[in-house]
Amino acid sequence: MWLFLSNAAVSIVSDRDDPARLLVRGRRHGDIEAFLAPVVAEGRWQVSVTPDADYLYRAFVPRDTVARAVAAHASAIGYPNFKNSVHDGRRHSAYSDVWSVMHAYQEEP
Repeated sequence: MWLFLSNAAVSIVSDRDDPARLLVRGRRHGDIEAFLAPVVAEGRWQVSVTPDADYLYRAFVPRDTVARAVAAHASAIGYPNFKNSVHDGRRHSAYSDVWSVMHAYQEEP
């Protein structure tokens, strides 16, 4: 699952070794922490730097903790336009590129 937030982008996949955990991956420093901020009190994870992997930052997190973080972010949505909620210029540009690619991928009814 790719999840794009106003202040973070993460990729979430299964932990190959532990079905009770998910692997939360990020490309920018601080994105995993921003994603997990609503559940930081449950802090049973550590973000590691993995320079030889496709995502530079990784954290193994219990599935239920990830689910609560996703729910918290969904519940907190207060913007009527997602792209306008992204204030970091570089992040906004990257998200706009993704939007453009997906717009081109869109099928007509």
